[in-house]
Order: sequence, then structure tokens, then C-alpha cells
Amino acid sequence: MNSELLWVLILLLIAIVLFTTNKLRMDVVALLVIIAFVLSGTLTLSEATAGFSDPNVILIAALFVIGEGLVRTGVAYQVGDWLVKVAGSSEIKMLALLMFTVAGLGAFMSSTGVVAIFIPVVLSVAVRMKISPGRLMMPLSFAGLISGMMTLVATPPNMVVNSELLREGIAGFGFFGVTPIGLIVLLLGVGYMLIARRWLGDSGGAKNTKVTWQRRTFRDLIRDYKLIGRARRLAVRSGSPLIGRSLDEVHLRARYSANVVGIERWKRFRRVMISAFGSTELREGDVLLIDMSDCDIDLRQFCSEQLLEPMILRGEYFSEQARNVGMAEVSLIPDSALLGKSVRDASFRSRYDLNVVGVRRNGETLGGRLADEPLMLGDILLVIGDWKAIRQLQAKTHDFIVLNLPAEVDEVAPAITQAPHALFCLALMVAMMLTDEIPNPIAALIACLLMGRFRCIDMESAYKAIHWPSIILIVGMMPFAQALQKTGGVDLIVKGLMDIAGEAGPRVMLVCLFVLCATIGLFISNTATAVLMAPIAIAAAREMGVSPYPFAMIIAIAASAAFMTPVSSPVNTLVLGPGNYKFGDFVRIGVPFTVLVMIVSVLVVPWLYAF
Repeated sequence: MNSELLWVLILLLIAIVLFTTNKLRMDVVALLVIIAFVLSGTLTLSEATAGFSDPNVILIAALFVIGEGLVRTGVAYQVGDWLVKVAGSSEIKMLALLMFTVAGLGAFMSSTGVVAIFIPVVLSVAVRMKISPGRLMMPLSFAGLISGMMTLVATPPNMVVNSELLREGIAGFGFFGVTPIGLIVLLLGVGYMLIARRWLGDSGGAKNTKVTWQRRTFRDLIRDYKLIGRARRLAVRSGSPLIGRSLDEVHLRARYSANVVGIERWKRFRRVMISAFGSTELREGDVLLIDMSDCDIDLRQFCSEQLLEPMILRGEYFSEQARNVGMAEVSLIPDSALLGKSVRDASFRSRYDLNVVGVRRNGETLGGRLADEPLMLGDILLVIGDWKAIRQLQAKTHDFIVLNLPAEVDEVAPAITQAPHALFCLALMVAMMLTDEIPNPIAALIACLLMGRFRCIDMESAYKAIHWPSIILIVGMMPFAQALQKTGGVDLIVKGLMDIAGEAGPRVMLVCLFVLCATIGLFISNTATAVLMAPIAIAAAREMGVSPYPFAMIIAIAASAAFMTPVSSPVNTLVLGPGNYKFGDFVRIGVPFTVLVMIVSVLVVPWLYAF
């Protein structure tokens, strides 16, 4: 082992430790890796940054945009509503339909996004069926992972493996090249979960919950969070000390417990609703929609000091403004950065452009000054603000997930009328990819542009939809594969594999590759695992003198088989809280299923792609 290879392996170990401990963001670690390789002279600048020009990076970014288009047009939510209607009260039918539906949607959009969308659906279904949510949450996450085995573009690891084949001068997989295996694993997963669900929660776990199975409305949320009597509609009069100052500057919440959730303002001869951001500057004539969380505040004194004039408020707690001001319930996830912080300390409004107006803990609504209450795991927050900002919360899965959007959201979906156009764009993209005449990244870009043309998504939402940490992670991990090849690391690993399984035949080698890939995936993301393992698998195939396709395919499947721990994949982490799971639940259910997937894959892959 030469000194350069030793340095690469040490750097890889450091990266794995940083990924595991989560002391630094994964994208930051990836960028540090690029810097380390260049400064050490292991790779040239062009070699270390080659990932930025990789076509698959463009493809992955475009697929994030297409997935957001399906969300903004309401396609994903309509599928969830259909699922509830079709399944009825049958838990078996619900579990099977849920897994098939999630796997189908996840074949064309982010599995993390699909799982986040279906969590509130599953919660409401569990209440309706009077079963524990845990009986459906893990099947939901497993289906999200299996969706990565459904199409070539379903998950980044597939595209990484395909890209490595092309880089080696080998024809890549077809769009549905992985689908037969994915369908077999999906059927296996449904059957397995129908048996394993008995260990995931009792059948009466939701009997005492107060939530009804139907999607709740503004009025339900107002009642549950005791918001009646807290709303005020106040006009800013001439000479008010608020004029010309931003909301962050006037400190109304700290001084009067007055939380501005919306602003009515005259524009072009009509009154429109604008968002109440911290930087929003108040003007004369503005009408403030205010939540007064402390009812002991003297309203007359408040209006007198700030020169505000009370206005007529129709409906309960801004329910008449539902087309402009939205509500949503969100839940903190186990590793949320907000845990232990108060709403004020977390600068919630500044970070998310939304206001927290209610908190439920252990089924009870908290009173008092919510802004100073430290947030705990299991808390459910009621946020209020612009619908656009609420929609954007669904992409912020690193802190919390959106549990419930009220029924009024259907009336204000930003592009719900464009759903047919979104489906057309998706179908066109798939058709272009199937022809092999148009490169996949170009097909995805065409679909993105058409979605913009049809107003399924706007430019701002498109850029925000792209999960940049994932993009940077892929780009930053690619130099490892290059460095291992350049320093002889790939040859060393392949030699070790050949010593272990070379004489036993290619099927045993597939088992070794699957186990190695799945093991590495316990510590780093499945995308980073695929980046490291793809060149090793192809080199192993060449060393054995067999086709590289079954070896590459086994890496793609193993990278998606992240069933064993709640931190193996973001979709597992998402369901950890709502499903009330412990770490051991994933180990107990996930390890046997991973073994089953490995056995099936080793048997089926060589049948589809001969050695």
C-alpha cells in the first residue's frame, strides 16, 4: 500500500466518521473532501471538480424540479385522497395500496418527498381504522426505498451506477432496466409487511385519539388550538410610530404578545394580502391581521400607543381570509435543530416566513407565551402565514415534517388547475427517455421548461425545489472514486474480493458486493455508497472475465436496500417519530428483509443480465 492510497483511505475514514457523527453537514464534508484532494496533490483541480460537469448531476437537479411540479399541481395529494377512498376500512388493502402507490410515485419523484406527503395521509387513515400508525409507517418508508428500484431515474444511486458504466465505455441500463427486480422486491415487501406489521403496533393504538379521519378544516384547527377570541384586525393610522419600520424592528410580539400573521395593503386600487415577513416595512393604511396570544394585554392601550384603529373581523380567527392566509400542523423530527429552542430563539418567522400560533404537547394545547416555550420532541406546532411559505415547509425535512394541511388548501393550491399539464410533462419525459434518441438530462430539462411554460411551477419554486445538499454530496464524493482508481485502491479492494470469493463463482461475488455495499450504507448515504462501490463492482467483473451488468445492478439494488436502521435513509428518519418507533424496531424488521432482498437479487439479477 503506497502513501497516496493510505492518505485516500484515511480521508475516506474521516469523511465516514463526520457523516456518522453529523457534526458537520454532509455537503460541507463533501466540499472539504474536494479541497483536501486538491491541496494534497492527490487529484488535479479538474479531476476533483469533474462532478460539477457530470450530466447526471443535471438530471438529478431536474428531477427535483419535476417532483415539485407534481406537488404544486396537487397530483400527489389527489393520489393520497384516492387511496383513502379506495382502501375503505381494510388494513390489508390499505397497506398493499399504500406501498404500491408510494413505489409508483417514487419512481418519478423524490422518495423523501413522496413519504413526507403520505405521512399525514397515513396518520389520518390510522385514526379512521383505529390502529396504531406504527403498523403503516414502516411499510410507507420501505415502499419509499423500494421505489428507488423501479426506474433508472428513481434515485441518484441508479444514475450514479449508470454513469459509471458510461464512463467505462459500456452501454448503460435502459429506463426500465431495474424495474423487473423492483417489482419482485415490491411484491416481496408487501407480503413481508403483511406478516411483520403485527410487531409494529397494536390494532387499537389510535382508539382514543380526538382527530377524525377526514382532512380537518380551519375551524377544526381553531377549535383544537383554542384560537377563538385571539384574532384582531387593526388599521395603521396616520402618525403611527409603526410607519416606515419593519416588523422585526417594532417588536410587537415581545411587547404586546401581538403576532402579525398577515397584512392587507392597497395596491392598484384594490386591497391585497401580503406576507408578514420580519423585513416587511409597515405603511400608513395597512390593515394588520394580528394574533393576540396573551388575552390580558389591554387592547385599547395597545391601539392608543401605536395609533391603530380596530376594524371589523368576519369569521373565526381569519377563517374568511383562508384563500390568502394558510395554516398547517408540523411535527419536529428526532434530529431537528429546533429541539430545546424556543420559537423566539429559533427565529422561526425569520427562517421560515411563518408564525407559530399554537403548540400541542401530549395531546394538550399549551397556553401562555408560546414564543418562550422550549420545543420538545413530539410537539405539534400550528403555523400560520402565506400558503406559499407553508408549501415550502415540505422541502425542509431536516427540521420537521408537515403533518396536516387543512381542507382549504385545495382552494389555494398554487397550480392545481395545471395538473393535467404536469402529468403530460411527466409522460413526455418518460417517453423521450425510452426512445434513447434524446439523452436523459436533456429529456428532463425539456420537461422542466414545459412545466414552467404551463405554469406548473415558477422559477423561484424550481430553484428552491432542488435539494442542493444532495447535489453537492454527489459532486464531493465523486473524487473518492477517482482517487481510489488513481492510487490503486480499487485494484486492492478487488484483489481482496477475489481472494475471498474469486474461486467460488460470480454469484458469491454478488453476495460479497451486496453485503459490502449494504454495510457501507449504514454509515454514509446510499448515493455516496454507490459512488464508491460502482467502480469496484465493474473492476471485479472485469477481473473475473464476466459481464459488468449484473455486478453494477447489484450495487444499485443494495444502495437502495437501506432498511436496517432509522438513519440509513432520510425516509426512515421521517417515519421514526410519527410511527413511534425505536432504533431496534428497524433492526428487527429491516435486517431480515434486507437478507431476503439480497437472496432474491442474487437469484434474479443474473437471470435478467447474464454473466
